[in-house]
Amino acid sequence: MPSVAPKSSIADLVAYKPSRYPQGPERVIRLNLNEGALGPSPKALAAMASVNDKIHHYPPVAASGLNEVIGERHGIDPARIVLGCGSDELIQVLTQAYLEPGDEVIHTQYGFLLFPIATKVAGGVPVSAPDDGFTASVDSILARVTDRTKIVFLANPNNPTATHVPTEEVRRLRAGLPDRVLLVLDAAYAEYVQRNDYTAGIELVEETDNTVMLRTFSKMYGMAGLRLGWAYCPEHIAKVMYAVKPPYGVNYPALAAGIAAVQDLEFQEKSVAHNAAWLPWLQDAFRKLGLDPRPSVTNFFITRFPTEPGKTAAEAREYLAKRAIMVRNMADYGENDFIRISVGKEDENRAVVQGLADFLNGVPA
Repeated sequence: MPSVAPKSSIADLVAYKPSRYPQGPERVIRLNLNEGALGPSPKALAAMASVNDKIHHYPPVAASGLNEVIGERHGIDPARIVLGCGSDELIQVLTQAYLEPGDEVIHTQYGFLLFPIATKVAGGVPVSAPDDGFTASVDSILARVTDRTKIVFLANPNNPTATHVPTEEVRRLRAGLPDRVLLVLDAAYAEYVQRNDYTAGIELVEETDNTVMLRTFSKMYGMAGLRLGWAYCPEHIAKVMYAVKPPYGVNYPALAAGIAAVQDLEFQEKSVAHNAAWLPWLQDAFRKLGLDPRPSVTNFFITRFPTEPGKTAAEAREYLAKRAIMVRNMADYGENDFIRISVGKEDENRAVVQGLADFLNGVPA
């Protein structure tokens, strides 16, 4: 036994294992991490380059102007926006700030894996609420509320299932939770949703003092490598988060790129339009191959594979990897017959369809 042991709440945690990529000179097609297909705005890239002579300074997070442009873009109060090193950091900050040892945190069955991890690290107890099929169930969440419940995390839209909870159901959830319970709405994929029964959560934050909405620049904005996210929350929660999080948690290039990206409406429209065109194209192509793609409101979807040897999801992933095409498994959620695929550029989308057609037809990789 080691002489120094971690605290008991994290004793059974397993480190996150990033995807492994094929080694070699060939291009790798990354359809496994839900990254923005078009990459970042050219204006964001130019903005990053413009601060090259400043990166020996600590970043002016509060004075950067990013809060103000986000506030203007969404019609919200910049003072209630908290910037973070990706929304991942903000999830961790919330659990560290609001959980006492033994407090319970409810997350959904197929919710973002960081929710229970951050809970355990903070000394809390994660409680899983079964989904209704692949969609989060408000009734299931409410049924698991106890006197120890402190936070409810709801990814909406959800990763990895690509489903969403309608606005009225989210309101019913908030109304059914005790006032002492913090509701955290992770809306990382909100920009892609084209449904009239969905909102990201800004209204609930405005109307209550116990709701937080999280957003990210990693998806539609195509800036996953810069690790930039933000929270919109009641003023008292914003103050607590800024007291807990590191003061320089957002780097200089990310701040500059974020401002330019938010202001580049033309690029945002292009990114959303690309996804709106290629998501249904991919799903239709999968159906023609005899696969079972599930509905999606995001830039990714899950699909079921046959269980017969030679056609399974695991074998499909291995086959595609030999062609330098990466897709995501669902084994962490116990769904071994499914894989998750992100929308890529046109040539990438066509490559994965051709690759799966060859796999299902027995063509050597």
